Amino acid sequence: MLDLANPHKFTQFARRAEPFAFIVAALLIVSGLYLALFAAPADYQQGEAARIMYVHVPAAWMALFVYAVMAALSALALIFRFPLADVAAKACAGIGLVFTAVCLATGSLWGRPMWGTWWEWDARLTSVLVLFFLYLGYIALWRAIEEPAKAARAAAILAIVGAINVPIIHFSVEWWSTLHQGASVFRLAGPAIDSAMLWPIFALALGFMALFFGLLSLRMRTELIERRLRHLRLQKARAKP
Repeated sequence: MLDLANPHKFTQFARRAEPFAFIVAALLIVSGLYLALFAAPADYQQGEAARIMYVHVPAAWMALFVYAVMAALSALALIFRFPLADVAAKACAGIGLVFTAVCLATGSLWGRPMWGTWWEWDARLTSVLVLFFLYLGYIALWRAIEEPAKAARAAAILAIVGAINVPIIHFSVEWWSTLHQGASVFRLAGPAIDSAMLWPIFALALGFMALFFGLLSLRMRTELIERRLRHLRLQKARAKP
């Protein structure tokens, strides 16, 4: 695995791994959507509107997972100067932002028929909205600071500090009185929903995970190419008399 810290070796590995990741993602996502829309029964209380949760829940998991990965990579880059860590962290941000947007959008679509409103300043919803702005802030720092080293440092600090929001999101339904339902899949007493409803959730979650790794690899390769081109342009500019 340490060999992959070398940009050249990582690029060679990524080119081989990406097609596999995207194929797995496509198969799992298509299977999960089929199970969610046609095989899983309607919820006895929420009816057909509950099918939104098959996308909402995996997207929410991925929003948290990607941020946790981004924060860990930022710590590796900032503290241990681990090669490619800042490249990977930067690549995570856009992907995590999209998952968070999907989470918020699908939650809003579900909330309208269930709660009678598109949005409520609920503890879980508000903390996820904060997560969305953390992703935006991270991306904005990279774009606002021209010097890559300074941009990486500032963005890493924001990612690490913002990681405190991850456990807040997870435990918000336990710490505060909230409209959002508690955990129904990962519980000590076991899942609170039928296995017919679990399969599409897990299929889509694994599909989103495979999609994340495929996109992460692709974005990292793109970032490495851009950095190489930037380096060559600087060398060319310095060589001019």
